[in-house]
Amino acid sequence: MSDDPTGATIEDYLAEDRTFPPPESFKADALLTDAEVYDEAATDREGFWARQAADLLTWRREWDTVLEWDEPFARWFVGGQLNACENCLDRHVEAGRGDRVAFHWEGEPGDTRTITYADLLAEVQRFANALKGLGVEKGDRVAIYMPMVPELAVAVLACARIGAPHSVVFGGFSADSLADRINDASCKVVVTADGGWRRGKPGLLKPTVDVALADTSSVEAVVVVDRIASSGGDVETDMTEGRDHWYHELVAAADAECPAEPMDSEDLLYLLYTSGTTGKPKGIMHTTGGYMTQVAFTHKYVFDLHPETDVYWCTADIGWVTGHSYIVYGPLANGATSVMYEGTPDTPGRDRFWDLVETYGITILYTAPTAIRTFMKWGVEEPQKHDLSSLRVLGSVGEPINPEAWVWYHINIGGERCPIVDTWWQTETGAIMISPLPGATTTKPGSATFPLPGISAELVDNDGTPVPKGGGYLTLTEPWPSMLRGIYGDPERYQETYWSRFAGRYFAGDGAKVDDDGYTWVLGRVDDVMNVSGHRISTTEVESALVDNAKVAEAAVVGAKDDTTGQAIVAFVTLRGSTEASEEVGAELREHVADKIGKIGRPKTIIFTDDLPKTRSGKIMRRLLRDVAEGRELGDTTTLADPNVVEEIRDRAAAGAGD
Repeated sequence: MSDDPTGATIEDYLAEDRTFPPPESFKADALLTDAEVYDEAATDREGFWARQAADLLTWRREWDTVLEWDEPFARWFVGGQLNACENCLDRHVEAGRGDRVAFHWEGEPGDTRTITYADLLAEVQRFANALKGLGVEKGDRVAIYMPMVPELAVAVLACARIGAPHSVVFGGFSADSLADRINDASCKVVVTADGGWRRGKPGLLKPTVDVALADTSSVEAVVVVDRIASSGGDVETDMTEGRDHWYHELVAAADAECPAEPMDSEDLLYLLYTSGTTGKPKGIMHTTGGYMTQVAFTHKYVFDLHPETDVYWCTADIGWVTGHSYIVYGPLANGATSVMYEGTPDTPGRDRFWDLVETYGITILYTAPTAIRTFMKWGVEEPQKHDLSSLRVLGSVGEPINPEAWVWYHINIGGERCPIVDTWWQTETGAIMISPLPGATTTKPGSATFPLPGISAELVDNDGTPVPKGGGYLTLTEPWPSMLRGIYGDPERYQETYWSRFAGRYFAGDGAKVDDDGYTWVLGRVDDVMNVSGHRISTTEVESALVDNAKVAEAAVVGAKDDTTGQAIVAFVTLRGSTEASEEVGAELREHVADKIGKIGRPKTIIFTDDLPKTRSGKIMRRLLRDVAEGRELGDTTTLADPNVVEEIRDRAAAGAGD
């Protein structure tokens, strides 16, 4: 790993407006090297998806109908039967691949486990029987509230094996948030842990569960994984007799064989809750056959997966949809070897991330733009300590990646040998929708490029009129296999939230633009749009202009109420390297933005900060920054990776530590 051998800088690449065709060395062995697959899907979309379902999955019973579409409700592979867990584990073991590693797991303190497909199948069967012993039956919902430990994947797969839809709740959520999700789904069992390790300290989870259960009535049993105590932490866990059970004791006593339950293609596989504008979280429903088809297809071809040789790492948390689709179901369906890591990339040192790449010989790395910008801020010294030559595909997920971060990723991590796949999708879509194919697509820094084969996306204006070029609202015009099947218990809200803004189109809030070459550039949420003196300005556009300056490592922009302009632009900026915050730097950055996008985009206020408030998945919590900018009481901070960050920013803003 080294800088571009030509000596080119990030600024050089961006000034040249370069495109990046797939490296010839990469194309020689790529799974897809031309665009014929797009033509195939366009000619017969349903037939295309049917071929993927047949090729990539094992079915107990073949479907009668590929698609039943009664807008906005879809049913895919109707009449077909399969089991998601069986597709992830049993068939690989039965094919003689039981000794293949499913997960290289590394705990933050440095403890490790190597788990083969045979190992994983054995533990999943025992835990599935343990859940049955607690009264869980097909159709019962199970809440899972855990750190990133192997037992989290075991719990997910065990639920799928017996047909009990799981509801994974991110381990950073508060007791109130957990209780809301348990109550909405009427969960029968909660699977949790005493806690997990984060930045060298134990973060306790079981006490939060106990508080949450004081406001629930459906839970009959709690299963607790001993994570902290078993790894040297000083913690005592309160266990309620008759309700609470230790995971290791249940598994040790359970029968070893648990047949997989045949599931209809449209049976509910899982619920995953997203925030709602009403304050009530939305239970996104994903079913079995269509979801498994699309996550297997996208994981195989978007990452050019060769399961016999690749070692794949998605750095997300299973508490988010990225972890569901691209840590558990997609990789395991394809027989991949993955890395799972418990902690943060800066513990015990800032090179932990790159040490893992070198240690496990990771070939495919899928991470968030926020993480990439953090590495930019830290500089190239940390990755240069390690041999990263095993990498051959890089990916980004979670939010639009700014061109500067894309180019840094290319120059300093992947080099000319590694295509970068910048992926757009959502909790609701279930799987990747817009992305390059690394062996076939010429990329542009910051662009998600084109909808994948079998996906129909189109931009429209305010009136719903298609926009072939320029900016607009990103909509989907045809059903896709992994699409959400609704909001749990509230079909009217599903219709209103996703299908009412533009007739006959799915719209979940993202804006985008299409350039002269037909490339899609996702601009982020349209509710992240500021109205300054009647001009609508994307926060992403201003942030990208700020990060374009060589002194800026990371930036987040929000609109704050302003008596004169309606909204004023407030920027929170983290500087690179040894650059010190000053009024002069602030003035320079404001003018830089004005040069890039016009004076209307120039921030009124710049607040310098050492870090930005982020969730564990790497997303910046702009809602909290708006609270700071407008002097309001802070909202819920329980999902933050480091809750202290926002307090420090608020103190700086109050003290005038900006410009």
